[in-house]
Amino acid sequence: MTPCSTQTPSLSIIIPAYNEARRLPLCLERVIAYLDQRGRTYEVLVVDDGSHDQTAQVIESVAHRCPQVRLIRLTGNMGKGAAVRRGMQAARGTYQLFADADGAAPIEELARLESALLAGADLAIGSRALASHDPTFTVRARWHRSLLGTVFNNIVQRLGLRDIADTQCGFKLFRRSIAQDLFSVAYVDGYAFDLELLYVARQRGYRLAEVPINWIDQPGSKVRPWRDGFVMLQELLAIRKRDAQGLYEPRLRPAPSAVEPALASVEPTHS
Repeated sequence: MTPCSTQTPSLSIIIPAYNEARRLPLCLERVIAYLDQRGRTYEVLVVDDGSHDQTAQVIESVAHRCPQVRLIRLTGNMGKGAAVRRGMQAARGTYQLFADADGAAPIEELARLESALLAGADLAIGSRALASHDPTFTVRARWHRSLLGTVFNNIVQRLGLRDIADTQCGFKLFRRSIAQDLFSVAYVDGYAFDLELLYVARQRGYRLAEVPINWIDQPGSKVRPWRDGFVMLQELLAIRKRDAQGLYEPRLRPAPSAVEPALASVEPTHS
């Protein structure tokens, strides 16, 4: 393992986790192995969102062996959006990625998002929808998640963000200054938090890149299609209301992205 350092890490990865004791060990093993072989400084922040299983103990065990891993514990089950927001607020990396704990998006797909930032984007979002139209990518999603995503994206396109094919993919990379700005005005605690971030990013005029990635759905999904879909619709309408009330006005002035260290060019490979 790379020794612990007090310097600002090049990359922070935020992983929200709720009752993920079974899936986290393999996820973290793959993430750490990949980041170690790249030779750049990093930190992995795993946010325990009020789990009832051994999630916190699993994270602590990994952190004992790898000091780059940090545990953040929420006092209760606050929601995925709240967990990601808390992790982003604690992150120190020049670039900041949030990724799902199930590892459905292989960590190697990070290189594709980094390439988009290298080309000038302020944030890059993984897209299963774009990948599904390209035979060189692998996309395997369970029917209920595909249905929920399709229905929700159709609603989203009627209310804004029409040119984004997949708002809900749990694999998004930000320049630190952009993440600080977006999460400083974020309110949504549930699954629609992605939409809130993208909605505000577009208002700010940030350069957004949607990038096709490989995606293999993993068993054990906690998504409840009908209930979660209804809640997400409520959250979406709340986003529009907050916007009308001026609640997304900037609280922080992001530093120009040009001053951030350049990413090393990495050539992604199809799997």
